[in-house]
Amino acid sequence: MSQLHFEDFVVGERRHHSLPPVTTDDILAYAREYDPQPMHLGEGGGFYNEHIGSGWHTCCLTMRAIADCFLTRSRAFGAPGIDKVEWRAPLRPGDRLHVTIETLDKRESRSRPEMGLVEFAIETSNQSGTLLMRQLNWVMFGTHAPPREERPAPIPRVVPAAAAATLAGEASMDQQLYFDDLVVGDTQVLGTHTFEEADIIAFAQAYDPQTFHTDPVAARGSFFGSLCASGWHTGSVWMKKMVERRNLLIQTAIARDGRAARLGPSPGVKDIKWIKPVFAGDTLTYRSRISNKRLSASRPQWGIVSHHNTAHNQHGDCVFAFDGAVFWEKRP
Repeated sequence: MSQLHFEDFVVGERRHHSLPPVTTDDILAYAREYDPQPMHLGEGGGFYNEHIGSGWHTCCLTMRAIADCFLTRSRAFGAPGIDKVEWRAPLRPGDRLHVTIETLDKRESRSRPEMGLVEFAIETSNQSGTLLMRQLNWVMFGTHAPPREERPAPIPRVVPAAAAATLAGEASMDQQLYFDDLVVGDTQVLGTHTFEEADIIAFAQAYDPQTFHTDPVAARGSFFGSLCASGWHTGSVWMKKMVERRNLLIQTAIARDGRAARLGPSPGVKDIKWIKPVFAGDTLTYRSRISNKRLSASRPQWGIVSHHNTAHNQHGDCVFAFDGAVFWEKRP
């Protein structure tokens, strides 16, 4: 089967792909590695008294469906980011995911005839037709035009201005953890993580099996020039570092006060930007800054906290950024 190029995508067309049922072990394995919150480990708490999967896990499974549907047989150059991810309903054990990928728009590159951008709307539903997630994003594809060079130079990507602000300031370890006590502008260093080659390959084989994520030799001749991590891998590790940091703060709060605030679900994330590739051996430092907070109109014991998040590599370059929101418990 021939590779799909930019010209082969038609605005309005839809592609569909289904995945095998998601097992309890699948949800536990992802949660233990990247999002070990009680509701994802089957321990209840928060909004849900049942076992549900991480929203980031839903994103990763959706990525696998897209890859199996058409991406691995296309001349894809990766995605600059995701405009919006909406988590509408939780992933549950036994769910069989059905993914619909609609081509919304496409743009030729005036300065780069060897590539173009295609916009997709992606919806992930379960076997009952319940919409679990919707996302909008652009993907870069090679065209049939002869390339000006063997490997196209990377497209410059804009570093969000908020990324610089997120570098400033850190919260103290003895801060209170309830919604009432959170301060807009407060920034925390969540931790660091080194992306090893074996881990990059293992994650990609499970969720994003494009050759520049799975094959070090093939990656050298790719758009990126070397093996690099899936964007969903960098996002999953952000979640991992956030939970690790929060668990440390919870332990401090319980030792001092005997209790700590709970977090609820996230309604989604937006403006995900994969600004630079994360190569094997890169060490990222993750940070999170509180950008806004407001009371929940429907749940009086909860507030909604918005946060801007970044990852910088060992050279100080911002490689990843996004804006998120989460339900946060008020002080009893």
